[in-house]
Amino acid sequence: MFAIVRTGGKQYRVAEGDKIAVEKLAGDAGDKIELGDILLAGEGSELKDASKVKVSAEIIAQAKSEKVIVFKKRRRHNYRRRNGHRQQMTLLRIVSVG
Repeated sequence: MFAIVRTGGKQYRVAEGDKIAVEKLAGDAGDKIELGDILLAGEGSELKDASKVKVSAEIIAQAKSEKVIVFKKRRRHNYRRRNGHRQQMTLLRIVSVG
């Protein structure tokens, strides 16, 4: 069985046993959480009622994504700025869908 869930402004297709990286969620490693915003659920080619489906996950770790370099330049004004950014993220293991 699979489900489409929305968290952090993004949508993910998940099934039992999947590992996904989402925007930071509250909790520590080992905590169990339930993903609430379920958009679609199904099994094979059949669709199920998404309001009756629950998706539970376990937090594997709190981590940071890869660094993104932000470089600003204005030509002919001797203006250059270089910054980096690492987004906070949470690694999840989907425990059950259904």
